[in-house]
Amino acid sequence: MSVRTTAKSIVTSAALAPASSHQSKPVEIRQSNAITTARYDMTSLEMDIMFALLSRLNKDDKPGTMYQLRVQELEQLTGREWNYHRLGPSVEALVGRCYHIEEDNSWLKVTMLASAEYIKGQGVIELEISEKLRPYLIDLKNNFTSYRLQSVLSLTSKYAKRIYELASQWKDIGATKTYSLDEFKYMLSLKDPTNKEPEQYLQISNLKKFVLDIAVQQINDHTDLTISYKLGKVGRSYQNVCFYVVRHQPQQLPIPFELSAEDARTQTARKNLEELGIKDQTLVKQILTTETLLTELFAFMYKYKTGKIKATSNAGGLFLKMHSLAGHKKSMS
Repeated sequence: MSVRTTAKSIVTSAALAPASSHQSKPVEIRQSNAITTARYDMTSLEMDIMFALLSRLNKDDKPGTMYQLRVQELEQLTGREWNYHRLGPSVEALVGRCYHIEEDNSWLKVTMLASAEYIKGQGVIELEISEKLRPYLIDLKNNFTSYRLQSVLSLTSKYAKRIYELASQWKDIGATKTYSLDEFKYMLSLKDPTNKEPEQYLQISNLKKFVLDIAVQQINDHTDLTISYKLGKVGRSYQNVCFYVVRHQPQQLPIPFELSAEDARTQTARKNLEELGIKDQTLVKQILTTETLLTELFAFMYKYKTGKIKATSNAGGLFLKMHSLAGHKKSMS
């Protein structure tokens, strides 16, 4: 079914409707990690339109596919009214929005959309993604971020939406990398790398009040993640930030041990075990191939790093003892 007849393939927004009571799997969005950490600036409403669009992408979609989003379904998802006077300017603005993507040997500035149209009287938005952006969004095999559509749409702060994306990238690890405040502000367009625009929230108290604390509250209240953050000082001034992430009801399947070297989550788990001083290979294999133990390891590391677990001398032994793992004393040698 389509609202308009065009020469291009059209995908409607039927799948955007909230899952029925017998459906347990939430709608997931996937995007390259390069998109997650890209620099871009959008309003909260513009971001919601883009998130809804991303949820419609499929690996079999052909170049030039037009995606139709129905306003009524967007209202059902977000619980907010979307009228033409708000949507019209937002859809128009999206065409000019860009991602600034930094990779190892290149940088890319790419528009998000090739075209955008609000069809009056039909309550439909029709969007086409830029061809250059497709490899970052479609048929991703690795190095991608996945997050829940309903969760990100439930957030009203645009900074909460960005930080939720960022936290989702690291949700299987338990903590994000430590970002310099400059790097963090670049991602959220709070600071211009060229210094042509004034930096926002120069005072750390304002950054906490208007960006970080609001994001933490909204994410913890409305999404599948619980996060906290730690600001780090160099000398007397704050210079960096790290987020700690806990998932609610993990859906991950056990990871085959023989494939662990290829899996970022397992690699990080190995580093955590090394940090805890757990070296016995039988125990290492048992932890890495048992989903409950793997999940408990990340939860333990989160509590340990945030000071919720006090173990100054033998944190690894404490972890093994807490989970009744045999040989916890000799495994530390």
